Amino acid sequence: MGGPAPRHADAFPRCRPVADRAVLVEFGEAIDKRIHDRVVQLDAALAAAPFDGFVEAVPAYASLLVCFDPLVTAHRAVEERLTALMALDSGAGTEGALREVEVCYDAEFAPDLTVAAEASGLTPEDVVAAHLSGDYDVAMYGFAPGYAYLAGVPEAIRLPRKQAAIRGVPAGSVIIAGPQCLVTTLTMPTGWWIIGRSPTRILRGEDEGRPFLFDVGDRVKFRRISRQDFDARAKP
Repeated sequence: MGGPAPRHADAFPRCRPVADRAVLVEFGEAIDKRIHDRVVQLDAALAAAPFDGFVEAVPAYASLLVCFDPLVTAHRAVEERLTALMALDSGAGTEGALREVEVCYDAEFAPDLTVAAEASGLTPEDVVAAHLSGDYDVAMYGFAPGYAYLAGVPEAIRLPRKQAAIRGVPAGSVIIAGPQCLVTTLTMPTGWWIIGRSPTRILRGEDEGRPFLFDVGDRVKFRRISRQDFDARAKP
């Protein structure tokens, strides 16, 4: 009678145990800024007030994986702590640092620009203009160092992934697929659309106090540069 109303199994946010040392907090099932703001808010709250046994938190688009030491605490205690932190959530939006990324859209660096334009019913310059107009948020890190997934690609240039990936895509390639954009940091295969290349250094040295240019929750704006400027920036 006096306790909280039962939560529907599919309601959000919800907590799921992961193995014996983590809890996955799910806020939704879509790439949505409001959902991701909740992820970033809880991540920040944990960083400011970690519980005993807290190890790390790993943010994604719609969830936060909270890892803990099972010799210090347990799932139930962690879930109770997370529930308390989420109850304090003001619902206000988050705003990280603004990072600028330079990009050159010359044909040599943008092998998919013309095809992406045709698929979108636009000209290549329209695609460039749309890409530059986007407001991007750093949503999560992927499987490679500095592989930051940026949400916010404008609707006009949201294309599905290619049917097959291609190999040997150079580091610095600016690629898009659906609502996501990414600047590659290593030479690797991709099935996304390659529309430019950036000389901006994403991977940072130990002496700079941060491993990557971006933090999850930061905002990103792209700035167009010429090939001449690209060559000057890309020099060691």
